Amino acid sequence: MTSHTSPLTTEQAECLRGILDEKGFEFETKPHALFSARKGKLHVTVYQKGPKVLIQGKETEDFVRFILEPQILGEAKLGYEEIQQPDLFEPHFGIDESGKGDYFGPLVIAGVYTNAVITRHLMDSGIMDSKRISSAARIRKLAELIRATPGCMNEVVSIGPERYNEMYDSFGNLNRLLAWGHARVIEKLALQMPNCPRALSDQFAKPEVLQRALDAKKIHIQLEQRTKGESDIAVAAASILARERFMDWIDKTSSACAVNLPLGASGNVIVAAKEVVKVHGSDALSKVSKLHFRTTGIVLSSSD
Repeated sequence: MTSHTSPLTTEQAECLRGILDEKGFEFETKPHALFSARKGKLHVTVYQKGPKVLIQGKETEDFVRFILEPQILGEAKLGYEEIQQPDLFEPHFGIDESGKGDYFGPLVIAGVYTNAVITRHLMDSGIMDSKRISSAARIRKLAELIRATPGCMNEVVSIGPERYNEMYDSFGNLNRLLAWGHARVIEKLALQMPNCPRALSDQFAKPEVLQRALDAKKIHIQLEQRTKGESDIAVAAASILARERFMDWIDKTSSACAVNLPLGASGNVIVAAKEVVKVHGSDALSKVSKLHFRTTGIVLSSSD
């Protein structure tokens, strides 16, 4: 195990700060963190949101077993996940997407099959929700690890901007488009693992939206949708594969069109979109962006 995360109370966070100080950890500033400290190759960061602690490094397991759990949390969880969260280790598909909120780039939906052996391996290898990983190199390394894991079937569906814009016009609704993509991934995974009993997805709409998409494809599987689905290892692994494919598209297309295509939909995205129009013409927007974003209107109105 080289990575571990856990929610904390404010009091537990302060207690952990004191213990780290006593043990000679060196404190450093980190964005969005209450504090961050390191000793050797072990890094401990407590983030403001939650708060929650992220522990990384080769000594992670010892720190969790001998400091975090007994001295801070007051309970032993590590190694007992099968008892406390049995559904995490049961065979199932995990589905997640990337690019939904980004003006530039594709919509990517990925799915991963896990069972007890695969889940334990991925957990011990540091698999976590891709949104908690800021390093592109780390995303790619973990994605390679997922693909190399024996028995860990996976599928990725990438809908490029041109096709995305056509499908959005056809569906008239982002949630129905997302449901189609999720159903497509589940369909492809089910061909590989027809006996898998369950699929878990992060909830993006009313449950019946995705269920109708599965029914349309005559896919009969127990469907579960929940918020913060990335706490499930299969969904977290799917989020990493989806993010990798999205990043690869952004990098390749930025290079090809000679314009750096930033993430999100903020001011710097508008600047980049204007540059795309300036260099390649307004028609080029449909090849690199999701046109239904209101960003399109802002860019084209200011380009007239």
